[in-house]
Amino acid sequence: QVRLVESGGGSVQAGGSLRLSCVASGYINSRSCMAWLRQAPGQERAGVAGISPRGGSTYYHDSVKGRFTISRDNAQNTLYLQMNSLKPEDTGMYYCAADFVPCAPDQGGSRWGYWGQGTQVTVSS
Repeated sequence: QVRLVESGGGSVQAGGSLRLSCVASGYINSRSCMAWLRQAPGQERAGVAGISPRGGSTYYHDSVKGRFTISRDNAQNTLYLQMNSLKPEDTGMYYCAADFVPCAPDQGGSRWGYWGQGTQVTVSS
């Protein structure tokens, strides 16, 4: 049974930083792509960043390039998202997602097979 548990969300002012973590259990390790997806109020869930099974390939939505960094520690079964220079439009529920190979870091939201419960990020201006 795969389980993903996010943490690290919170409320910050614009320009601030947050680091999200996602601890995975249930044989999710170097055999899976992982990603962070965001759902803003009234909007569909959309990919923010993704990473290949061994971390060699990453994907970033254009809106977060240069500000967010996705990384993973397969030994600790943990996925991270370092978010810097946060903007109010970054506000939303952030979900950790995983999918076993074959997979791609930028695959569409419906392709991800496993999801966490989400962690809320609120950025005020």
